[in-house]
Amino acid sequence: MRPATPTSRRAGITYLAIVYGAALGAAVAVAVTARGLGDWQSALLADLTATLVVFAASVAAGNTSVYDPFWSVAPLPLALWWGVLHDARTVRFGVAVALIAVWGVRLTANFLTGWRGLHHEDWRYTAYRRFGPLRYWTISLLGLQLMPTLVVFTAMLPVLAIARSPNTGFGAVDALAVTAAAAFITLEAIADRHKRLHRSDGFLARGVWAWCRHPNYLGEVGFWWSLYLLALGAAWANWWTVAGPAVITLLFVVVSVPLMDRRMLRRPGYAEHMRRVPALVPRPRRRADR
Repeated sequence: MRPATPTSRRAGITYLAIVYGAALGAAVAVAVTARGLGDWQSALLADLTATLVVFAASVAAGNTSVYDPFWSVAPLPLALWWGVLHDARTVRFGVAVALIAVWGVRLTANFLTGWRGLHHEDWRYTAYRRFGPLRYWTISLLGLQLMPTLVVFTAMLPVLAIARSPNTGFGAVDALAVTAAAAFITLEAIADRHKRLHRSDGFLARGVWAWCRHPNYLGEVGFWWSLYLLALGAAWANWWTVAGPAVITLLFVVVSVPLMDRRMLRRPGYAEHMRRVPALVPRPRRRADR
């Protein structure tokens, strides 16, 4: 694809702002109307409504990447909605919202920095266009948009549990959770910055990218486990929200990592890099690999 002009990039970002504003408005209207159904039920209906608005805009623009910011934009409104429903004023809930806001702003900014405009679609999506328009947009709706929406909604269950929990004080588990979340956000930011600066036909194997093949994915997975730990700080009875980070981990281990590795195998030396460097969890390097 040809590089975007400043005008086309600006027009694309403006389009996203309008689309996500409309999606938020539709979601709020649905959530308020359905609030009598329950906290997670009203939020889920609102989340799905927003997804359908973004999907319609994706079809109109002919670009599934219109959905990409949804992953990092949707969690904050979900958290705030649950905060309103449960009148959550605890320090723990405030910290959870702050962490989600910092994480979301950074991740969204990272996407916008690398996005060149409405003509720029992620390579993982363009591969499906060989199936033809009807099958492509069906895959886009069900697999590339609704599925991630449900994954992120599930990942937000610890935050719902925190909103429901009474104020039990901020303890050692909470402090550990906040420290871990900050560390994983920082790791993801460093990894994304190194990746953005490294533009070549090779692959990154230094800095945090020497620890594991996908440190940006490790940061993402670790962030959601940190929110789960914060939910445990509220009450050990919130253990059931482990479904959230577990689903996120499964998505990255089963889908994202193998997909990226298959793409990177086209680059010379990556097969050997895969042998030496773990995918997500860093390990002490063997002497033969040093």
